[in-house]
Amino acid sequence: MFDFDGVLVDGMAEYWWAARKAALSLRPDLRLPEQAPAAFVRLRPLIHKGWEMVLVAAELARGTFDLTAPGAAYGQALAPALAHWGWSPEILQASLEAVRRQAIAADRPHWLALHRPYPGVPQRLRALAQEGADWAVLTTKGGAFARELLAAQGLAPLQTFGHEDGTKPEVLLRLCALRRPLWFIEDRRPTLEAVRATAGLEAVRCFLVSWGYLSPSDLIDLPEGLALLEPAAFAAPLAAWP
Repeated sequence: MFDFDGVLVDGMAEYWWAARKAALSLRPDLRLPEQAPAAFVRLRPLIHKGWEMVLVAAELARGTFDLTAPGAAYGQALAPALAHWGWSPEILQASLEAVRRQAIAADRPHWLALHRPYPGVPQRLRALAQEGADWAVLTTKGGAFARELLAAQGLAPLQTFGHEDGTKPEVLLRLCALRRPLWFIEDRRPTLEAVRATAGLEAVRCFLVSWGYLSPSDLIDLPEGLALLEPAAFAAPLAAWP
């Protein structure tokens, strides 16, 4: 089971492009640069769901996010920021997905080009079939958008689960009920820690990739049950994974 953003695909250019357009659709008076500012890139490891990107864009326009704050402080800042703008996660998510739907309808090649598969990843995923391994995608992106991007790379996972299917622990719990070995590959350490802390998911093997949207502290003192996956190990046969 693979996370999508930050594991299979680097979509940083699209994240800012879509977040900026979504924020401007709600507040046309915002002044936002066309290229992703360094502050957005630095905050990306803390962002969990798509709607947060739109909120972060608006907050950066008024210069309110403390870029030195740890993840907990970021999480605590979300509710006051929503209250300031009078928005809800549902409004922001709907705005973001509307921007993406319009982009696909108007210029699909341009939208696809804003995403970059990580080197060697599409080839490795295709090779999994030769090892007799099914693979699926579990993402907080809308499932339809993830499927669109996968299809453009000629990739066909067994299943693709988007944010509409529930939280990642919820989806993994449903899959565990099938009583098949389950590995979860993710670039967001808090998500993996939440999986490890969820009753019923003890048998899930969890891997933190060394690429993607990580903060420097993410690789320090990994807890038991969470293995670091380097590119060389990812390319190796599954039997050789840590």
